[in-house]
Amino acid sequence: MKRAIFPGSFDPITLGHYDIIKRGVTLFDEVVVAIGVNSDKKYMFSLEERKAFIEEAFADESKVKVVTYKGLTVDFCKEIDAKFILRGLRNPADFEFEKAIAHANRRLATIETVFLLTAAKTSYISSSIVRDVIKNNGDYTKFVPDSVRVK
Repeated sequence: MKRAIFPGSFDPITLGHYDIIKRGVTLFDEVVVAIGVNSDKKYMFSLEERKAFIEEAFADESKVKVVTYKGLTVDFCKEIDAKFILRGLRNPADFEFEKAIAHANRRLATIETVFLLTAAKTSYISSSIVRDVIKNNGDYTKFVPDSVRVK
């Protein structure tokens, strides 16, 4: 089975993430959306909310599994027997950052990182932009799947 993980904090999931996951299921037998737990980071949405947003967005997609994990991504890959890490690239800065992580991961484990370019229509969207829109009472719904709801 070709299993890939798509790691991130997904605070919240955006249409860019959604697009990468949808395209990832055409390449892999299973895409595990892996929500990393970082106790040092302040999140807008709880871990349970973030997980629920993603599960609801992909409720009809049997090839998508949503989990949480702590520690190194490569260690989690070994734990669930994932041979691939799926990443989306929005711009050259993303590429440089992700390339360094991919090289480090290859030194730590036998893992391939697969990069997909984001769609032009979502390439400007980031979770931090969405959080800023939400904090300022803007219409965040243009940037996230319908499953994302602010209380």
